[in-house]
Amino acid sequence: MRHIVLWSMLWTLAVPLHAEELRYQGEQGIAKGKKIVFLAGDHEYRSEETLPALARILARHYGGDCTVLFSTNPETGEIVPGSSYMTGLENLADADLMVIFLRFQNFPIEQMRHIDEYVQRGGPIVGLRTSTHAFNMPENAEYVRYSYRHAGPEMQGGFGRAILGETWAGHYGKNHVMSTRLDLVEAMKSHPILTGVDQVWVQSGGYWTEPRPGCEVLAMAQPLQGMQPEAPIAADKDPCPGAWTTSYSAANGKSARVFTTTYGASEDLLNAGFRRMMVNACLWAMNLEQRIEPDAEIGFVGPYHPSTFRFEGYRRGVKPADMAGWDTPIMDPSRPTTAKKE
Repeated sequence: MRHIVLWSMLWTLAVPLHAEELRYQGEQGIAKGKKIVFLAGDHEYRSEETLPALARILARHYGGDCTVLFSTNPETGEIVPGSSYMTGLENLADADLMVIFLRFQNFPIEQMRHIDEYVQRGGPIVGLRTSTHAFNMPENAEYVRYSYRHAGPEMQGGFGRAILGETWAGHYGKNHVMSTRLDLVEAMKSHPILTGVDQVWVQSGGYWTEPRPGCEVLAMAQPLQGMQPEAPIAADKDPCPGAWTTSYSAANGKSARVFTTTYGASEDLLNAGFRRMMVNACLWAMNLEQRIEPDAEIGFVGPYHPSTFRFEGYRRGVKPADMAGWDTPIMDPSRPTTAKKE
């Protein structure tokens, strides 16, 4: 409780800063008029790099109005992955899509309320990697039903299982030793999200998944014994679902589209197949599937320098404004990281 009160006090003090959001305003494209809000706040996989890069693509090439929110230090406004403090969540009130990449968050009530209201009104969602366990809250928390181990009747399995289709089930392949190939399900290759998608390989190790009934699996994740796309299949690792679609019913009875992948580390976005799948997933979630083209532009906008994902490996002293505009680096590779060894 003392932790929650402290963060609430800091939240009040930090409101005037309110520089912890990053906006990319597109001018033309099939997503023009669509407001997309990205939530970056995991501890390991560099969501603070993945989501700004994806937001720039959807804004510059597709015309979206993209706002990226980060977990930050409430006193300095600097990006601190996993800090359980995120301003700007009121942007969700009129958003057309929430793209979420969080891990084990316990936001103050004033912040968490905006996420809950978005879910209650049935907003579409795209979830990446650790978002299957986006929230970890004490049993007495107001929004404990979002917690990844929640066993109650409402949102059983938490936000991950109830909304995205799966909660945290454990690693299935070792990071930095095993990469993963995402093999498209043959029967689903005509799905709009897979339009133009091919040769999907990601550098993240696997997560074991068994999505709940009602999910449609688009790609199976095959762990590889090595960090190259041509590495052999890991002998003891059968494939499991790595990307799927589902839906959830909101409090108002509305059915909302959901896409989930258990991948999405900053280095995963370097793969063109994975990047296209993520762009397509966002367009599909906003009911724009009829306008998805197999050769639509998915190139990075501005310099993209993803850090090797790991705990305590984020770029120090970075504020969201440092990535404003189309040409600033994501992120500046000259900035030191918090890793023990550079």
